[in-house]
Amino acid sequence: QASRLVELPYSSFDDDDDDDGHSVPRDTAEQDSGLWYPDHPKASPFSRCVRYLAFLWNLLFLLLGLLILAVGVWGLLAKSPLPGDERGVPLSSDPMLLFVLAGLAASAVSLAGCLGTFCASPCLLRFFLGAVLAFGGLEVLGGLLLLLARRRLRDALRDLLLLCLLRYREDPDLQFLVDEVQRSLRCCGLDSYRDWESNPYFNCSAPGVQACGVPASCCQDPLQNGSVPNAQCGFGVLGLGAAAA
Repeated sequence: QASRLVELPYSSFDDDDDDDGHSVPRDTAEQDSGLWYPDHPKASPFSRCVRYLAFLWNLLFLLLGLLILAVGVWGLLAKSPLPGDERGVPLSSDPMLLFVLAGLAASAVSLAGCLGTFCASPCLLRFFLGAVLAFGGLEVLGGLLLLLARRRLRDALRDLLLLCLLRYREDPDLQFLVDEVQRSLRCCGLDSYRDWESNPYFNCSAPGVQACGVPASCCQDPLQNGSVPNAQCGFGVLGLGAAAA
């Protein structure tokens, strides 16, 4: 009899209750309670360290993205035309728009990474991982395109640089970039200083005082042993010979 009682899954009282339809076996109740109230495993010190490092890393990129966004917005607002001035750079061709878009993208992805790491949100972490993988895929695709279309890109870049020389005086941002490139590389024009003849302000047939000249960033010594850069050091250079220039 004892052996028979041991083999029974539950007592006779449970049978009576089951017949009435009001009781649930203990094993089933324990399983159901385990499904509704799972025991979360404790995080190891290594996983917590990785979590904190990921949060700090995304926080750093969030601050960097906000800084880039602030620079882009400041550049767009600083170059807004005056009420009586009809001249202005179109928004679609403004280099500061790239800063705004890059700052927004970096801020959004970094914010998702910070919140997903801090709150342990699977949705935000999936978005962050997908965005990082998408950016990495775009970089790899861009590198492959650079390798496959080097000649076409070189010709396109040459045409773009010639357009930069042509619009040198029309866009202050473009003027700043061209001057910085010429100063850092110690160059003047693409092939030679004669490339500046394509600019209507520096062409010898131009009516202004900058006719037959080049920008001051072409000068080897723009300070000319002084403390203030000489903005007129390139005047009249196109009218000289190659050796004198």
